[in-house]
Amino acid sequence: MLCTVLLALLVLLLLQTQLSVCLRDLRSGGSSSHLYSPSSSSSSSSSYNATQQRLPGAIIIGVRKGGTRALLEMLNLHPDVEVAKAEVHFFNVEEHFRRGLAWYRAQMPLTIPGQLTVEKTPGYFAAPEVPARVWDMNPAVRLLLIVRDPAERLVSDYTQVLHNRLTQHKPYQPLEELLLHRGHINPAYKALQRSLYHQHLARWLEVFPREQIHVVDGDALIRDPFPELRKAETFLDLPPRINPNNFYFNSTKGFYCLLSAGHDKCLDESKGRPHAPLSAQALKKLCQFFRKPNKLFFEMVGRSFSWC
Repeated sequence: MLCTVLLALLVLLLLQTQLSVCLRDLRSGGSSSHLYSPSSSSSSSSSYNATQQRLPGAIIIGVRKGGTRALLEMLNLHPDVEVAKAEVHFFNVEEHFRRGLAWYRAQMPLTIPGQLTVEKTPGYFAAPEVPARVWDMNPAVRLLLIVRDPAERLVSDYTQVLHNRLTQHKPYQPLEELLLHRGHINPAYKALQRSLYHQHLARWLEVFPREQIHVVDGDALIRDPFPELRKAETFLDLPPRINPNNFYFNSTKGFYCLLSAGHDKCLDESKGRPHAPLSAQALKKLCQFFRKPNKLFFEMVGRSFSWC
Protein backbone atom coordinates (compact mmCIF):
# COMPACT_ATOMS: atom_id res chain seq x y z
CA MET A 1 0.00 0.00 0.00
CA LEU A 2 2.79 2.38 0.93
CA CYS A 3 4.58 1.65 -2.32
CA THR A 4 1.43 2.51 -4.27
CA VAL A 5 1.10 5.86 -2.50
CA LEU A 6 4.77 6.70 -3.10
CA LEU A 7 4.45 5.77 -6.77
CA ALA A 8 1.38 7.98 -7.15
CA LEU A 9 3.19 10.90 -5.51
CA LEU A 10 6.15 10.40 -7.85
CA VAL A 11 3.85 10.45 -10.89
CA LEU A 12 2.16 13.64 -9.64
CA LEU A 13 5.56 15.33 -9.17
CA LEU A 14 6.60 14.38 -12.71
CA LEU A 15 3.33 15.67 -14.14
CA GLN A 16 3.70 18.96 -12.23
CA THR A 17 7.25 19.41 -13.49
CA GLN A 18 6.19 18.75 -17.10
CA LEU A 19 3.26 21.17 -16.74
CA SER A 20 5.59 23.91 -15.47
CA VAL A 21 7.90 23.42 -18.44
CA CYS A 22 4.99 23.60 -20.87
CA LEU A 23 3.65 26.79 -19.30
CA ARG A 24 7.10 28.42 -19.43
CA ASP A 25 7.46 27.47 -23.10
CA LEU A 26 4.09 28.92 -23.93
CA ARG A 27 5.01 32.22 -22.32
CA SER A 28 8.31 32.43 -24.20
CA GLY A 29 6.73 31.53 -27.55
CA GLY A 30 8.05 27.99 -27.89
CA SER A 31 10.17 25.30 -26.28
CA SER A 32 13.93 24.93 -26.48
CA SER A 33 13.44 21.80 -28.52
CA HIS A 34 11.55 23.93 -31.10
CA LEU A 35 14.38 26.47 -31.26
CA TYR A 36 16.84 23.80 -32.27
CA SER A 37 14.55 21.57 -34.31
CA PRO A 38 15.39 20.83 -37.97
CA SER A 39 12.33 22.78 -39.12
CA SER A 40 13.52 25.85 -37.19
CA SER A 41 17.00 25.51 -38.69
CA SER A 42 15.47 25.27 -42.15
CA SER A 43 13.37 28.39 -41.48
CA SER A 44 16.45 30.30 -40.35
CA SER A 45 18.38 29.16 -43.42
CA SER A 46 15.56 30.13 -45.80
CA SER A 47 15.38 33.54 -44.11
CA TYR A 48 19.11 34.01 -44.72
CA ASN A 49 18.75 32.99 -48.36
CA ALA A 50 15.61 35.04 -49.01
CA THR A 51 15.59 37.82 -51.56
CA GLN A 52 16.03 41.23 -50.00
CA GLN A 53 17.21 44.73 -50.80
CA ARG A 54 20.91 45.25 -50.18
CA LEU A 55 23.20 48.26 -50.31
CA PRO A 56 25.20 48.42 -53.55
CA GLY A 57 28.48 46.60 -53.81
CA ALA A 58 29.38 48.68 -56.86
CA ILE A 59 28.47 52.20 -57.97
CA ILE A 60 28.84 53.84 -61.37
CA ILE A 61 29.86 57.32 -60.23
CA GLY A 62 30.05 59.10 -63.60
CA VAL A 63 30.65 60.86 -65.78
CA ARG A 64 27.49 62.63 -66.83
CA LYS A 65 26.85 62.03 -70.55
CA GLY A 66 29.72 59.57 -70.55
CA GLY A 67 27.71 56.40 -71.19
CA THR A 68 26.62 55.51 -67.66
CA ARG A 69 23.19 54.21 -68.71
CA ALA A 70 24.67 52.02 -71.42
CA LEU A 71 27.22 50.60 -68.98
CA LEU A 72 24.52 49.87 -66.40
CA GLU A 73 22.25 48.11 -68.89
CA MET A 74 25.13 46.07 -70.24
CA LEU A 75 26.24 44.97 -66.77
CA ASN A 76 22.65 43.97 -66.09
CA LEU A 77 23.05 41.26 -68.74
CA HIS A 78 25.07 39.34 -66.15
CA PRO A 79 22.97 36.85 -64.13
CA ASP A 80 24.80 37.76 -60.92
CA VAL A 81 24.03 41.49 -61.25
CA GLU A 82 20.89 43.41 -60.31
CA VAL A 83 20.73 47.15 -60.90
CA ALA A 84 18.80 50.08 -59.49
CA LYS A 85 16.64 51.17 -62.41
CA ALA A 86 16.62 54.89 -61.59
CA GLU A 87 19.37 57.28 -60.58
CA VAL A 88 19.09 57.52 -56.80
CA HIS A 89 21.12 60.71 -56.12
CA PHE A 90 21.50 59.67 -52.50
CA PHE A 91 24.99 60.98 -51.77
CA ASN A 92 24.73 64.26 -53.70
CA VAL A 93 21.23 65.47 -52.82
CA GLU A 94 20.87 66.62 -49.21
CA GLU A 95 17.16 65.86 -49.01
CA HIS A 96 17.88 62.24 -49.94
CA PHE A 97 21.00 61.89 -47.82
CA ARG A 98 19.21 63.05 -44.67
CA ARG A 99 16.80 60.13 -45.05
CA GLY A 100 19.61 57.74 -44.19
CA LEU A 101 20.88 54.39 -45.41
CA ALA A 102 17.58 52.63 -44.74
CA TRP A 103 15.96 54.86 -47.38
CA TYR A 104 18.90 54.29 -49.74
CA ARG A 105 18.61 50.52 -49.34
CA ALA A 106 14.90 50.72 -50.10
CA GLN A 107 15.74 52.15 -53.55
CA MET A 108 17.75 49.04 -54.45
CA PRO A 109 16.51 45.96 -56.32
CA LEU A 110 15.79 42.63 -54.65
CA THR A 111 18.75 40.26 -54.74
CA ILE A 112 19.71 36.86 -53.40
CA PRO A 113 23.02 36.15 -51.62
CA GLY A 114 25.85 36.10 -54.14
CA GLN A 115 24.31 38.68 -56.46
CA LEU A 116 25.86 42.12 -56.87
CA THR A 117 23.73 45.25 -56.51
CA VAL A 118 24.83 48.11 -58.79
CA GLU A 119 23.65 51.71 -58.63
CA LYS A 120 24.52 54.55 -60.99
CA THR A 121 24.27 58.27 -60.45
CA PRO A 122 26.63 60.25 -62.71
CA GLY A 123 26.23 63.33 -60.55
CA TYR A 124 28.34 61.68 -57.86
CA PHE A 125 31.63 62.16 -59.70
CA ALA A 126 31.76 65.96 -59.62
CA ALA A 127 30.12 66.49 -56.20
CA PRO A 128 32.82 67.32 -53.59
CA GLU A 129 30.99 65.82 -50.61
CA VAL A 130 30.27 62.43 -52.18
CA PRO A 131 33.55 60.45 -51.89
CA ALA A 132 33.67 60.60 -48.07
CA ARG A 133 29.98 59.75 -47.82
CA VAL A 134 30.37 56.69 -50.04
CA TRP A 135 33.39 55.59 -48.00
CA ASP A 136 31.39 55.89 -44.79
CA MET A 137 28.73 53.62 -46.27
CA ASN A 138 31.19 50.94 -47.41
CA PRO A 139 34.98 51.42 -47.67
CA ALA A 140 35.15 48.29 -49.85
CA VAL A 141 32.60 49.39 -52.45
CA ARG A 142 33.82 49.15 -56.05
CA LEU A 143 33.57 52.25 -58.20
CA LEU A 144 33.18 52.44 -61.96
CA LEU A 145 33.99 55.64 -63.84
CA ILE A 146 33.12 55.76 -67.53
CA VAL A 147 34.74 58.61 -69.47
CA ARG A 148 34.66 59.84 -73.04
CA ASP A 149 36.29 62.62 -75.04
CA PRO A 150 35.67 65.64 -72.75
CA ALA A 151 34.92 67.95 -75.68
CA GLU A 152 32.27 65.58 -77.05
CA ARG A 153 30.93 65.05 -73.53
CA LEU A 154 30.52 68.81 -73.12
CA VAL A 155 28.57 69.13 -76.38
CA SER A 156 26.39 66.16 -75.41
CA ASP A 157 25.80 67.75 -72.00
CA TYR A 158 24.68 71.00 -73.62
CA THR A 159 22.48 69.11 -76.10
CA GLN A 160 20.60 67.38 -73.30
CA VAL A 161 20.01 70.63 -71.40
CA LEU A 162 18.93 72.34 -74.64
CA HIS A 163 16.46 69.54 -75.38
CA ASN A 164 14.98 69.77 -71.87
CA ARG A 165 14.61 73.55 -72.13
CA LEU A 166 12.94 73.36 -75.53
CA THR A 167 10.59 70.66 -74.27
CA GLN A 168 9.56 73.06 -71.51
CA HIS A 169 9.23 75.90 -74.05
CA LYS A 170 12.02 77.81 -72.35
CA PRO A 171 14.76 79.76 -74.18
CA TYR A 172 18.42 78.74 -73.98
CA GLN A 173 21.59 80.39 -75.22
CA PRO A 174 23.50 78.93 -78.17
CA LEU A 175 26.42 76.73 -77.14
CA GLU A 176 29.15 79.09 -78.33
CA GLU A 177 27.70 81.98 -76.30
CA LEU A 178 28.08 79.87 -73.15
CA LEU A 179 31.41 78.32 -74.10
CA LEU A 180 33.25 81.43 -75.28
CA HIS A 181 33.80 84.77 -73.58
CA ARG A 182 35.46 87.45 -75.69
CA GLY A 183 36.79 84.79 -78.03
CA HIS A 184 38.33 82.65 -75.27
CA ILE A 185 37.09 79.51 -73.51
CA ASN A 186 34.91 80.39 -70.53
CA PRO A 187 36.21 78.31 -67.59
CA ALA A 188 33.11 79.14 -65.53
CA TYR A 189 30.79 77.23 -67.87
CA LYS A 190 29.46 74.32 -65.79
CA ALA A 191 29.42 71.81 -68.63
CA LEU A 192 33.12 72.53 -69.17
CA GLN A 193 33.88 72.11 -65.47
CA ARG A 194 32.26 68.66 -65.51
CA SER A 195 34.75 67.66 -68.23
CA LEU A 196 37.79 68.46 -66.06
CA TYR A 197 38.14 64.83 -65.06
CA HIS A 198 41.44 65.20 -63.24
CA GLN A 199 40.00 67.66 -60.71
CA HIS A 200 37.11 65.42 -59.74
CA LEU A 201 39.13 62.20 -59.72
CA ALA A 202 41.67 63.82 -57.39
CA ARG A 203 38.98 64.17 -54.72
CA TRP A 204 38.02 60.51 -55.04
CA LEU A 205 41.66 59.45 -54.78
CA GLU A 206 41.96 61.34 -51.51
CA VAL A 207 39.49 58.83 -50.09
CA PHE A 208 39.69 55.63 -52.16
CA PRO A 209 42.75 53.73 -53.41
CA ARG A 210 43.27 53.82 -57.17
CA GLU A 211 42.72 50.05 -57.52
CA GLN A 212 39.18 50.47 -56.21
CA ILE A 213 38.21 52.71 -59.14
CA HIS A 214 37.84 51.10 -62.57
CA VAL A 215 37.95 53.43 -65.57
CA VAL A 216 35.81 52.41 -68.54
CA ASP A 217 36.54 53.83 -72.00
CA GLY A 218 33.15 55.19 -73.03
CA ASP A 219 34.19 55.76 -76.64
CA ALA A 220 35.39 52.14 -76.90
CA LEU A 221 32.16 50.93 -75.27
CA ILE A 222 30.22 52.55 -78.12
CA ARG A 223 32.48 51.13 -80.84
CA ASP A 224 32.74 47.59 -79.46
CA PRO A 225 31.07 46.90 -76.09
CA PHE A 226 32.32 43.38 -75.31
CA PRO A 227 36.01 44.04 -74.47
CA GLU A 228 35.07 46.81 -72.03
CA LEU A 229 32.41 44.60 -70.41
CA ARG A 230 34.88 41.77 -69.95
CA LYS A 231 37.26 44.15 -68.12
CA ALA A 232 34.39 45.31 -65.92
CA GLU A 233 33.46 41.72 -65.08
CA THR A 234 37.04 41.06 -64.01
CA PHE A 235 37.15 44.20 -61.86
CA LEU A 236 33.88 43.25 -60.14
CA ASP A 237 35.06 39.66 -59.52
CA LEU A 238 32.20 38.33 -61.61
CA PRO A 239 32.50 35.05 -63.53
CA PRO A 240 32.59 35.72 -67.29
CA ARG A 241 28.98 35.39 -68.45
CA ILE A 242 28.57 38.27 -70.91
CA ASN A 243 29.66 37.37 -74.45
CA PRO A 244 29.79 38.99 -77.91
CA ASN A 245 26.46 37.40 -78.85
CA ASN A 246 24.78 39.70 -76.32
CA PHE A 247 25.31 42.67 -78.67
CA TYR A 248 24.26 43.60 -82.17
CA PHE A 249 24.74 46.81 -84.09
CA ASN A 250 21.53 48.64 -84.91
CA SER A 251 22.26 50.54 -88.11
CA THR A 252 19.10 52.63 -87.76
CA LYS A 253 19.99 53.92 -84.30
CA GLY A 254 23.72 53.97 -84.99
CA PHE A 255 24.81 52.10 -81.86
CA TYR A 256 24.82 48.65 -80.29
CA CYS A 257 21.72 47.10 -78.77
CA LEU A 258 21.50 44.23 -76.29
CA LEU A 259 20.36 40.62 -76.68
CA SER A 260 19.48 38.39 -73.74
CA ALA A 261 17.36 35.23 -73.56
CA GLY A 262 16.01 35.88 -77.04
CA HIS A 263 14.92 39.43 -76.27
CA ASP A 264 16.56 42.57 -77.58
CA LYS A 265 16.77 45.96 -75.91
CA CYS A 266 17.99 49.29 -77.18
CA LEU A 267 18.65 52.42 -75.16
CA ASP A 268 15.95 55.07 -75.29
CA GLU A 269 15.65 57.68 -78.01
CA SER A 270 17.68 60.27 -76.07
CA LYS A 271 20.79 58.17 -76.72
CA GLY A 272 22.41 59.00 -80.00
CA ARG A 273 20.55 62.32 -80.26
CA PRO A 274 22.23 64.64 -82.84
CA HIS A 275 24.56 67.10 -81.13
CA ALA A 276 24.06 70.83 -81.11
CA PRO A 277 26.24 72.59 -83.70
CA LEU A 278 29.69 73.84 -82.77
CA SER A 279 31.97 75.62 -85.24
CA ALA A 280 35.30 74.08 -86.18
CA GLN A 281 37.09 77.12 -84.75
CA ALA A 282 35.34 76.81 -81.38
CA LEU A 283 35.99 73.07 -81.28
CA LYS A 284 39.67 73.68 -81.95
CA LYS A 285 39.87 76.12 -79.04
CA LEU A 286 38.06 73.65 -76.82
CA CYS A 287 40.45 70.83 -77.69
CA GLN A 288 43.43 73.07 -77.00
CA PHE A 289 41.95 74.03 -73.63
CA PHE A 290 41.54 70.36 -72.65
CA ARG A 291 45.06 69.34 -73.68
CA LYS A 292 46.67 69.94 -70.28
CA PRO A 293 43.77 68.68 -68.12
CA ASN A 294 43.61 65.52 -70.22
CA LYS A 295 47.32 64.90 -69.78
CA LEU A 296 46.95 65.20 -66.01
CA PHE A 297 44.05 62.75 -66.07
CA PHE A 298 46.04 60.26 -68.18
CA GLU A 299 48.85 60.36 -65.63
CA MET A 300 46.43 59.74 -62.77
CA VAL A 301 44.80 56.66 -64.33
CA GLY A 302 47.97 55.27 -65.93
CA ARG A 303 46.59 55.13 -69.47
CA SER A 304 45.80 57.47 -72.37
CA PHE A 305 42.80 57.94 -74.61
CA SER A 306 42.41 59.07 -78.22
CA TRP A 307 40.72 62.37 -77.48
CA CYS A 308 40.83 65.58 -79.48
